[in-house]
Amino acid sequence: MKVDVSLMNMIAAWKTNGDAIMVEQMPIFGGYSGGIEETAICDVAATLASYALLDCNLHLDGPIHIRWGTTTTRETLQIAAHAAAAIDLNTDLLIGNQYYTMAGPCTEMCLLETATQAITDTASGRELISGTASSKGVVKDRTTGMEARMMGEAAIAVAGMNVHDVNVALDKIISQYETEFTKPPPGKRFQDCYDLVSVTPSAEYLKTYDKAVSTLSECGIDI
Repeated sequence: MKVDVSLMNMIAAWKTNGDAIMVEQMPIFGGYSGGIEETAICDVAATLASYALLDCNLHLDGPIHIRWGTTTTRETLQIAAHAAAAIDLNTDLLIGNQYYTMAGPCTEMCLLETATQAITDTASGRELISGTASSKGVVKDRTTGMEARMMGEAAIAVAGMNVHDVNVALDKIISQYETEFTKPPPGKRFQDCYDLVSVTPSAEYLKTYDKAVSTLSECGIDI
């Protein structure tokens, strides 16, 4: 929960320049913050501090699992959901979330991870979804527009759903991919699953997308 002088200098410069300011913060589940409840408290506190101390216009979240390095585990989704619901219920602040999946593009697992977080964020009241950084955001050329499409479509599909029904669906979807965390599919590079001239997804990726949509439908999310 500390910031250094260089950050305060940056904020001052941005305010002087009239910039719109987005503060990003990613609490680590299993790190200094502790477990689910403690990390959720830290998450809310950091969000409020971003507005009260740094005078931001938008706060971007993203709880990360200390072992897996993703935002799509049960624990990190739970943290993100509780923090967002609390902030949404008690304030009019603009909040978003970042997406770091374990699997790479052109895999059903990546799309299901993305959909799961979009569903969680939408049901818990976030205004912005930001992603997707596939392959944990650390592998070159491993992100495409298809993940962003899934993110948007899943959010639209779940808007207005009963929270209980959302939770039932989430449990089913997460069960589809969480057993693969030890050996996730790496997927393909952007240039290997997209036509670089027309910037359109390959037939293989379209087929993978349709399969993911079918799985989501079986779990109670109708895209």
